[in-house]
Amino acid sequence: MSETATVFNQQLAARSAGGSTDAPPPVRHVCVVGGGTAGWMTALMLATTAYGPRLKVTVLESPQVGIIGVGEGSTPWLRGFFDGLGIEESEWMPACNATYKSGITFEGWSTKPGFQRYFHPFASMLDNMTMHQFVDNVHARLEGADVHAHPDRFFVAAALARQGRGPRARPNFPFDIWYGYHFDATLLGQFLAAKALERGVQHLQRHVTQVQLNEQGDIAHLQLDGGEPLAADFFVDCTGFASLLIGKALQTPFVSYAENLFNDAAIAMPTPLGGPIESQTVSTALRHGWAWKIPLSNRHGNGYVYSSAHCSADEAETELRRHLGLLDADVPARHLKMRVGRMENQWSRNCVAVGLSQGFIEPLEATALLFVQRTAAALVEALEQGDLGPAAQQRFNDSMRTRFENTRDYIVAHYKTNSRTDTDYWRANAENMRLSESLQGVLMTWLSRKPLAAGLKAGRFGGGYPIVSWYALLAGMGIFPDPRELQPPTSHQARHRLDAVDDFVARSATNFPDHRELLAAIPPRVGDKTLQLYLW
Repeated sequence: MSETATVFNQQLAARSAGGSTDAPPPVRHVCVVGGGTAGWMTALMLATTAYGPRLKVTVLESPQVGIIGVGEGSTPWLRGFFDGLGIEESEWMPACNATYKSGITFEGWSTKPGFQRYFHPFASMLDNMTMHQFVDNVHARLEGADVHAHPDRFFVAAALARQGRGPRARPNFPFDIWYGYHFDATLLGQFLAAKALERGVQHLQRHVTQVQLNEQGDIAHLQLDGGEPLAADFFVDCTGFASLLIGKALQTPFVSYAENLFNDAAIAMPTPLGGPIESQTVSTALRHGWAWKIPLSNRHGNGYVYSSAHCSADEAETELRRHLGLLDADVPARHLKMRVGRMENQWSRNCVAVGLSQGFIEPLEATALLFVQRTAAALVEALEQGDLGPAAQQRFNDSMRTRFENTRDYIVAHYKTNSRTDTDYWRANAENMRLSESLQGVLMTWLSRKPLAAGLKAGRFGGGYPIVSWYALLAGMGIFPDPRELQPPTSHQARHRLDAVDDFVARSATNFPDHRELLAAIPPRVGDKTLQLYLW
């Protein structure tokens, strides 16, 4: 169960036991500045605190500022958000043209024979039946044995993506796969806004002209167009890369990740949907970055995330159009700039930044919405505990900093381990030595042919991602001895029957319906089959 769902379930339990808490809220009015997915998701979570209607929540949206609205993928944590709010998939998914997501395929990041493509699966209880075989074979291949160690063969989620199946099993199958979603971000923001208004959130459409601080340096009020002030006890900055409150008004320093995450621009371009709807995001390496392909129920979302230091916007657009077969097509392209990094502190004085205003790690693993959820959930927890003092702020900021750096490391690992040599961009990524101690620990342990499990469990390196993710990445990229150096395996190294693994994965996959069939009649969620996922 996600952290977000746990918070919500605790709140709902408190209400069913006798309503909201009797303690007065530490603040009575929270103003969320900026709408979009981040702003409305935060507002919904604030409106679902144990204080109920005694906590006034206002979303202030500027009619002069648009939203980016191109993030179209999530991690499985979004499922916990909707489950916690009691919102069924059958309600929100059709409204947002949403589809299911079993994981991410990486295409062309590695040039090593047999490893040019791999799938990063989301976790499943079924993985407990095949994870040992996968990890054992990985270690055997690291030791020089010629055994199969590509991750795609060992995980049911990879089979579902290949076969166009949805990751929700039929009712008679008692095992769950932890899945994410694809969605239209603009429609999702609109859906969340409607739900927030239903639950008592106030909505004000005005433009902020000035942020007024008091003598202590806190935000006193916002000056709106027309001269009207808007005061609140606490403010949430959801103003995107502008960081109007946390950055410009409170002068919080920004920590750039540009030294080891080179991409700073993107192009988005939709294409028609045809054929099966795959339950996966596809990330294809291009000359100066990578292209995404995301299936929605009505179209494909496509884009190119690239480094403007290595190619121009026009060159990037031409490359994306060529990749999509749209060189001569009259399909509009939307160009975006990205600021990759994080605020030094995401909580400063009486303001917490959520979403792009707090920081952004490029969209490779679809973590932007996850940061929104986790940050808003941490703010809700602080408000409910009634502790907004310096120690609580420090714990909050330390936790967010760790989450950002752990995620950065996992993303950087994709680039560092690439084996392309066709452009300066890919060579520079492979040669990058500005790595954190944690990421160095992961890579050195792997290259030393030692298991990662002990170090990951002890928190010595690689925090934030489970073993299955690290092994899928490093094995999927083919980080093994040269195939010419491999030797026939010993009987111990070859002890696992891969035909039995194949049979288990194939038979398990048949319990999951065609993705289109699943989307046409999304069933209600009955109970919770997740139980406990043993992720090593």
